[in-house]
Amino acid sequence: MNTRYRQRAVAAEHTKPSLRFSPINAILLAAGVAAVVAGYVLLSGGSVTAAPLLLVLGYAVLIPLGIIL
Repeated sequence: MNTRYRQRAVAAEHTKPSLRFSPINAILLAAGVAAVVAGYVLLSGGSVTAAPLLLVLGYAVLIPLGIIL
């Protein structure tokens, strides 16, 4: 009976879903982080139009896409 349990555990382990990040995910996440950093740099320089756009693009678009896709 113990071996049957082990066989089921091994079979279940092979069917576990796993997170697999592709190069596209890494590129999107890196672009999102770069947009956020650029947004904060522009924000510290006094930009009131480009900085918020870059921050929203990074936080609301690129980083979530990098995680989801």
